Amino acid sequence: MTKYLSSQDIQARYRISRSTLYRWIENPEISFPEPVKIGHRILWREADLKVFDERIVEQRGPSETA
Repeated sequence: MTKYLSSQDIQARYRISRSTLYRWIENPEISFPEPVKIGHRILWREADLKVFDERIVEQRGPSETA
């Protein structure tokens, strides 16, 4: 079953403000996952966020993750 996260969940997960979240969405260099609209809600797939997290770790390299 696919798990979805709200903008509040995203803010807590990455410890960012709402305005930072929307800057990430608008910045193509960050390649933050696109949200999906379900009814009136804007949500993100947890699986897409995991891929994003893995890509960030890869970009940082082993010396920056320790």
